[in-house]
Amino acid sequence: MSRGPTSSPPGTEDLLRALAPQVLSAVIRRGGDFAAAEDAVQEALLAAALHWPREGVPASPRGWLIQTAVRRMTDQIRSDQARRRREETAARQDVPDAVAAGRDDTLILLFMCCHPALTQASAIALTLRAVGGLTTAEIARAFLVPEATMAQRISRAKQRVKASGIPFRMPGPAEWADRSRSVLHVLYLIFNEGYASSTGPDLQRVELSGEAIRLTRAVHAARPDDGEVTGLLALMLLTDARRPARAGPGGELIPLAEQDRRLWNRRLMAEGVALLTGAMSGGTLGQYQLQAAIAAIHDGAPRVEDTDWRQILVLYGLLEQLTGNPMVTLNRAVAAAMADGPEAGLKLLDAVSDRLAGHYRLDAVRAHLLELAGDRAAALAHYRAAAARTTNLPEQYYLTTRAARLGALTRNPGQGNTAAGLG
Repeated sequence: MSRGPTSSPPGTEDLLRALAPQVLSAVIRRGGDFAAAEDAVQEALLAAALHWPREGVPASPRGWLIQTAVRRMTDQIRSDQARRRREETAARQDVPDAVAAGRDDTLILLFMCCHPALTQASAIALTLRAVGGLTTAEIARAFLVPEATMAQRISRAKQRVKASGIPFRMPGPAEWADRSRSVLHVLYLIFNEGYASSTGPDLQRVELSGEAIRLTRAVHAARPDDGEVTGLLALMLLTDARRPARAGPGGELIPLAEQDRRLWNRRLMAEGVALLTGAMSGGTLGQYQLQAAIAAIHDGAPRVEDTDWRQILVLYGLLEQLTGNPMVTLNRAVAAAMADGPEAGLKLLDAVSDRLAGHYRLDAVRAHLLELAGDRAAALAHYRAAAARTTNLPEQYYLTTRAARLGALTRNPGQGNTAAGLG
């Protein structure tokens, strides 16, 4: 959304950002054209940013924005001769009182942006733009692509939504499973990109993970009895609780085994555990609940040596059966190494080497387990290979540092050996 002039009162920008998806949802419901509605809402937000600091915030800011956006869209319709009949209809209609008064269709907008008809990359970009309120430039910076490229991606996504004829409504019971699966997966990916950036100079992007948590809270508020929605929110909170200890003063990566656990956010941990407890009481376990349970075990260990690796190994086994994801096997290999020794972990890695060939995390985990096993030369080679393949600079620095340290130990064996922890 437009950020508004720098002279806006401190609360105006936050208010506009919070209202933007609600207003866009209402205008889309009114006109049915995603692109036209977004343009109109952007103009309304800009008008609010210009007028509200001088004239004061109206009694119903949401209604003001909706009325303004609808008028702007109607003006645009009038200027388009090819849409004459739509113009005449729009000119005769007022904004329904129920829409202006309090109807919030943000969740419908979220489901539209995450429709299975869209590619994963398009769904993420469209969600952050339309529902999260991030500008195209901000999204482009987050994913390290040119702004023009991101603008094209978002534009294509909006056109695909329009062409698909997706009805602007919440999915019914028969559609919920498939549609919610797409929504939760997109939110999961946005959170992961914010918590552990895949590329660029920053270890983490708080704005992305924070936005994922905010949107997941909204879905949970609408579906509090859905175990997987609750599980995903619990997973995000339990993971985000460790954020304060993940990076050093210079932004360098601090792996889990070396983090100062006194810095972990106890409030988020407590909320995550409470959500998880409720979700797992429902009987059927899903992938997000299992991941949240693993995160809870890590969070509940006062010291790294108190971690219940045996239980984590069991949970990763269940998760692997459920998803068949090779990354889960990679994590299970670490748990197996911690529970039964590095050779057990290395054996599991062999089973996914083909599926993850060329991925830096395969080399990073293999290097870690080889170091635990005392094979410094092989570990050194894999740390270097992992560092060459990662595109995140803090992770690259960490892996390079591990390699340099092992190189020094190999030249001077009497210095001892300390196993590397994984983040």
